[in-house]
Amino acid sequence: MPQASQAKYGLFGKLKALEGKGEELAAILLEAAQLVSPARGCCIYLVSQDVHNASVVWVTEVWETQEDHDNSLKAPEVRALIGKAMPLLDGPPEKGTTLAVLGGKGLQ
Repeated sequence: MPQASQAKYGLFGKLKALEGKGEELAAILLEAAQLVSPARGCCIYLVSQDVHNASVVWVTEVWETQEDHDNSLKAPEVRALIGKAMPLLDGPPEKGTTLAVLGGKGLQ
């Protein structure tokens, strides 16, 4: 099993949209997925919608390093999407869970 120092940086986050805005929020996050997919260190950026509550959108990210993730947030296009998404949220984003991703299907 890989050591923690060899692990990739992962995030699992939950965003709750205002009533009726879940589809719009999901569309923005899918656009973000397209923007960051070629970014340095991006392994996975997965957007999912809760089947029981369309207002809840989950984002699963895996990056080579936390630095790669943090740098992706500095891109002007990504900042613009964050600006579009924030007014759709029902409260501040919940702090996501940070993970040490050790491996599995879909990762090299």
